[in-house]
Amino acid sequence: MAKILASIGIALVAVACTPPSTRIATGLERYGLDSQRSACVGQRLERNLSLGQLQQLGNAAAAYRRDDPNPGQLTAGDLIRVAGEIKDPKIALEVGKAAATCGVAP
Repeated sequence: MAKILASIGIALVAVACTPPSTRIATGLERYGLDSQRSACVGQRLERNLSLGQLQQLGNAAAAYRRDDPNPGQLTAGDLIRVAGEIKDPKIALEVGKAAATCGVAP
């Protein structure tokens, strides 16, 4: 799904008093993912990753977006790829599982 990486990056680095799952879901919805799948991804990532891991993912996603000449064409595969570049293998595993379980992965 297009723009998923960008939305999670923005959602995870945003400063707010809401739970990470809500910030992730809101960001995903802003970029066109329906509310049910957005909430599913947000809840899974919040439940299965620590705050530090979520911050690592957000920072990596934001950096990836800055370097991408066409960030509007980002897909679930891009998110999984950037998660795989983080030295913590659990992050990539959980992102892949969330994308597959929530129907985001192609």
